[in-house]
Amino acid sequence: MKVLIVEDEVDIADLISFNLKRKDYETFMAHDGIRGLEMAQEIQPDIVILDLMMPGMDGRDVFKQMKRDARTMNIPVIMLTALGQTEDRIKGLELGADDYLTKPFSTKELVLRVEAILKRTTQKTGSTKFKLGPFNFDKNTLSFYIHSERVDLTSTEFKLMLYLCERGSAVQDRHQILREVWGYSDDVHTRTLDTHMKRLRNKLGEHAHLLETVRGKGYRINAE
Repeated sequence: MKVLIVEDEVDIADLISFNLKRKDYETFMAHDGIRGLEMAQEIQPDIVILDLMMPGMDGRDVFKQMKRDARTMNIPVIMLTALGQTEDRIKGLELGADDYLTKPFSTKELVLRVEAILKRTTQKTGSTKFKLGPFNFDKNTLSFYIHSERVDLTSTEFKLMLYLCERGSAVQDRHQILREVWGYSDDVHTRTLDTHMKRLRNKLGEHAHLLETVRGKGYRINAE
C-alpha cells in the first residue's frame, strides 16, 4: 500500500518513511504543501500523513483542496502538528481528518494508527450493501446515502456510522466504539469521538435526531 508523507522537516519525514517501509508500505515524500497536493493527485495514495505547519501551502489548505478533488476526496488523512492545544486538535478533526497526532510523537504509534485506518478502509467482508431506515451504505465504494441522496463522509465517519447502524438500536458503549472504530484501548481520545459525532449530526441534517446520545452509556441509531 502507498503512503504519502507531506512533512517539511526532512528528518521527521525520513524517520516516518523508514518505519513504514519496515512494515512493507511503499512511501512517497513531499516537503512543502504545494508539492504534497500535486503528489496526492498524481499518486492517489492509500493514506496521507499531513503536517499542518508547512511552507508554500499549509496542511489545512492542502486538506481542503484534497476534499474538493474527486481524485483525493476519499483518501484518509492523519494530521501532524507541533500544536498540542486541545482546540487545535479539535479543529483538525472538524476539518474531516481521520486521525491527529501532536509532535513529538511515537513513530510506533503512528504506524499503528496507519495500520488501523487502512484496515477499516479496505476491509470488505460479507455483503457490500447495507440498509437501515433511510440510511444506505455501499461498503465497496465507502458511499453513504440518505434515501437516494449521497452524503459525503470521510472514511472514519463512514466506518462509525456503519458500526452503529449494523447494531440496530442497541446502545454502543463509548469505549467499545473507540476500540472498534479507531483501535484505541483507552479513554484518552473521547474528544475524538465527540467531534466525529458532532460532524455526523451536521451531515445527517433533518435525520440527525436518529443518532441518539444515551447519557452515561454511549450512542445508538434509532432508525428502525
